[in-house]
Amino acid sequence: MKYTKCNFMMSVLGIIIYIADLIVDIWVSVRFFHKAQYDFGVLTLSFMLFGTFVVQCFSYSWFKADLKKAGQESPHCFLLLHCLQGGIFTRYWFALKKGYHVAFKNSKTNNFTEEQIDSHKEVVDRVTDLSMLRLFETYLEGCPQLVLQLYILLEHGQVNLSQCAAIILSCCAISWSTVDFQVALRKSLPDKNLLNGFCPKVTYLFYKLFTLLSWMLSVALLLLVNVKIALFLLFFLWFVGLLWAFKRQTQFCNSISMEFLYRIVVGFILVFTFFNIKGQNTKCPMSCYYIVRVLTTVGILIVFWLYPLSIFNSEYFVPISITVVSTLLLGIVFIIVYYGVFHPNIREETQSDEIDGKSVQRDCRMRRFLME
Repeated sequence: MKYTKCNFMMSVLGIIIYIADLIVDIWVSVRFFHKAQYDFGVLTLSFMLFGTFVVQCFSYSWFKADLKKAGQESPHCFLLLHCLQGGIFTRYWFALKKGYHVAFKNSKTNNFTEEQIDSHKEVVDRVTDLSMLRLFETYLEGCPQLVLQLYILLEHGQVNLSQCAAIILSCCAISWSTVDFQVALRKSLPDKNLLNGFCPKVTYLFYKLFTLLSWMLSVALLLLVNVKIALFLLFFLWFVGLLWAFKRQTQFCNSISMEFLYRIVVGFILVFTFFNIKGQNTKCPMSCYYIVRVLTTVGILIVFWLYPLSIFNSEYFVPISITVVSTLLLGIVFIIVYYGVFHPNIREETQSDEIDGKSVQRDCRMRRFLME
């Protein structure tokens, strides 16, 4: 569970992408209002505010739980900071401050004391919390934002700088948060193999990115055909994901209300990508998930092709369809390659590392959770 200089640089890059994504979202929404496109402006702001609101709720809840576990009272300033949408920045400040000291000042020796080991574990846990919060924010705000921008781009057939920036930043945020979370999560769990090496990370990145792009383009095409049908499909998929989370009886949060909110978020994430919510074997559920994804995508393309062509711009009609199919096929290929070659196998608990005759501490927030 060593926190390295590379991990520190990844954390710095994470906050840079987060701030840049936030600035671009505000820029895009202001541009929409300036052009009197109030519907798009309100939707952009709504996605951003909803994502940050949910993230602040989880962040404050975790702060309270950690302080209560340590026998301390939760300061009122923490509540004020989260109400002012500063929870993520507060966490980054604590994580980077402690992480810099651990990575740069305590990394000159390989013989760590028990206190140094605890310091590394504390930073790893903080970074993992941040990674999960960024993941929530990405799928609650970044994915809908990307679908909206793709829909606007396809509907009007015009490209401007703010839209390009929003699309590129959303893709970067989704890609980064997905890989960063998988790396940080496995690092925080002592009984999980690490996702080491360049090839496994890149393969995992392409698997998620291609399947997500294919699905988002498909949803954007369905929005062009009929907005109500597209929204009904998304709501139906969210409801099925919510039912799945209740069926699996997740136990991630300490309170009933936060667990309910967590299941709502899980259902939302399942609309866009597969999410292992209990850390169990997911070969069968994951196969079913992507079979349904392929069938749904094919169905959307059939509807898209059978619909009157007059409503579409013929210049992108065929290329977009080819892009949807090709990215979906590439995503499936990378799924097979990743899980067939690069996916870290779960170690047996009896093989867990031990320090000074003591079993590895597993009492962390992610002990019942694993995303694959």
